[in-house]
Order: sequence, then structure tokens, then C-alpha cells
Amino acid sequence: MSTPYNIQQAAVIGAGTMGRGIVISLARAGLSVLWLDSDPCATDAGLAMLAQTWAQQVAKGRIDQVTADACLARVRRATAYADIAEADLVIEAVYESLTLKQDIFRTLDSTLKAQAILASNTSALDIDAIAAVTRRPEQVLGMHFFSPAHVMKLLEVVRGERTSPAVIEAAQALGQRMGKEVVVAGNCPGFIGNRMLVTYVAEARKLLLEGATPRQVDEVLQAFGMAMGPFRMYDVIGIDLEWRARQLADKGTEAPLVQVDNALCAQGRFGQKSGQGYYRYAPGSREAEHDPQVDALVLKVARGLGMHRREIDDEEILERCLLALVNEGAKILEASVASCSADIDRVYLHGYGFPAAVGGPMRWADQQGLSQLLARLERLQGLFGEHWRPAGLLMRLVADGKQLADVREGRA
Repeated sequence: MSTPYNIQQAAVIGAGTMGRGIVISLARAGLSVLWLDSDPCATDAGLAMLAQTWAQQVAKGRIDQVTADACLARVRRATAYADIAEADLVIEAVYESLTLKQDIFRTLDSTLKAQAILASNTSALDIDAIAAVTRRPEQVLGMHFFSPAHVMKLLEVVRGERTSPAVIEAAQALGQRMGKEVVVAGNCPGFIGNRMLVTYVAEARKLLLEGATPRQVDEVLQAFGMAMGPFRMYDVIGIDLEWRARQLADKGTEAPLVQVDNALCAQGRFGQKSGQGYYRYAPGSREAEHDPQVDALVLKVARGLGMHRREIDDEEILERCLLALVNEGAKILEASVASCSADIDRVYLHGYGFPAAVGGPMRWADQQGLSQLLARLERLQGLFGEHWRPAGLLMRLVADGKQLADVREGRA
């Protein structure tokens, strides 16, 4: 892919988990990388982690020592924004705070050379709101890596309202150079993957309050072929991340669906890293073990919310979680946030552990038969309310005898 932007010198802002994975990905692809963090100790720890990661790769025979040394030599510490002024591309990978990111982008805009591309690794924030604080919105975009960034294949390239096609092409080319599965997404809360995930997780949380257990929900979805169920997923990424974000924003802490998470975090049950979350973990183990105390806590929270719990069968769990994904995916397709259903499927196959044998949620929907799937959504709408109203695109496709795979840029 040819592009007028020749990206050879990159810079990364932030030396946390995401920043580290992004630096590894860039250096491994042969780019020179400048690394800046407001805390010099974080950069020290990051450089040590890089050295350890490549040493482990050598020990396992995946790369040779010459390659490891070359990768590490490509990464240099920056101590001030002035040090990265000549970078061709900068990727910001700091905490999910719009105010903080806007402050950083103002500084980058005033410091970096005029032709530099400015990218944010945000997983959900408004790219246009970030671009608006710069004098170069056409050179601002999202590059949403998935954690750990040096392992996960997916890269969502997020186009803002004013991002130029050449900048999108440059980001795509860079993603391919890093060996990523690149999907271009429009700008909306959560983009493609996380926007759909919100509906999927909300259904899983509702099922808990209505009568299911975390283990039951996870086992049903894992039996379908998901790499892990939603509650195991939260234990891996840390239940406390969203909990802390809600507290920081002083928003959403009272929502019924997060009360189980709140109760777990209040007990210091943050997931694998604390040895207990939705599951318990033996010291040094990542094996999720059933914990009856969590089932009791779920029951207590549900009763406190006035919920009347009932028996929920496995079929209902699978139906509600998968159809929530599909219906939101159809809305994303209708709004041209994704250009085609195959792009949505690639996001879920490479970023969210959807079973490869099934081929992605949108392909699964087409295989169900859209007229039958529409009837199932309408049934759920009658049972559970308006949030189950089928996407307008699904109704039009059924009326026209077409499939999700026939849609391009919002039209079939």
C-alpha cells in the first residue's frame, strides 16, 4: 500500500501496559521508537520489561540474539516533548481520560513537525473531540490496539470526521507492517468492538441478576466456542478498571447492572491479579476456580435490587448474549461505522475470541436466516423491552430477501 506518509520514526506516549505492547510491536516491525512518560521510573520499568520479553523469545528459540539486540536498540528514552519533535507518527497510550488526552494532543500539535500524524490508542473516546484541540485534525486518528498489544492481532484504525484518506492509508500500512489484522472503523463510542461488547456484557450482567451464575454464563459461551466467557474476561482484564473509571468520572456507579462488580471490588476482588474476582485463583495460577461465595454475593445483590430470580436455561443465555451482539452489529453496519459485515467479523475473530469455526457474529446471523433471527429479536423485545427492538437494517434486509453480507457502506 503506497502512501505519501513515510513512517520510519515513531514516538509513544505512556509506559503502562498498552504503551509497552505498542513499543514492542513498532520496534519488532523495524521502526525507531522514542518513548516518553511523565514518570521516568515507568520508562525504566518498561525498558526492563522489553529486554525481558525479547530475552524470553530468544530462550524459546523464536528469535535469535541479534534480532533481540536490534529490537531493543531501536527503542530510546525521551525525557521531554522536544525530544520527539521530528517523529513521523506519535501514538498516545495513556489513561482513558478525555481531558488528559486533549492536553497531550495540544502539546503534541505545538511541538511536532507539521507533517506528523497524531494517533490515540483510546478504546472508546471521541476521536473528533481529541482532534478538535489541534490545528491538524486531518492528521489525527485512532489506533486502537488490543491488550497485550504485542500479542493481540487486531488493530482498529478509527477515522475522525476530518481524518484524511492518506492518513488512514498510512495507519493501515503501518498496521500491516506490524503484522496486525487491520479494520477501519468510524468514530462512535466504543468504535466497532467495544460498542458491541457493551451490549453483550449488559445481557450477561442482566442474566446474573435474573437467576444465572457467573460460571453458568461463562460455560455456556465457552461451549459455543468463545475463548472465554464475559466474567472470566473481566477477571483477566481486571474488574476494577471500569469500577475506578466510574468513580473517577462520578458517573454510572449507581446503575443496577454494575452492582455485582461494585460489591466484588469493595471486597478487593479485582480478578486474577488479586487472586480472586468472579472466580478464585490458587497462588501463581490462572486457572479459574468456582467460588460459591460469589454466587451468594450475586444472590444478595439481586435481592437488594428487588429482583425475582428464576431458573435460566443455557439456551436463553446463548440466545440473549449472541443476539445482543448481532443487533448492535447491524446498527453499526447501518451507520457505516463498519464498511461491511466481514470487517465486524474480523474484529470479533481477532480481538474478542469469537470461535473461528463459526466465522464471526455477523456470519453466524446470516447462517441463522435473517427472517428467523428477526422473529427471535421481536420475541425478546416483547419479553424484555425496547432495547431489543431490531435494527432497521435487519428489517429492510429481510423485506428485500438479502443478507448482512450484502451490505456495503450502510447499503445493501
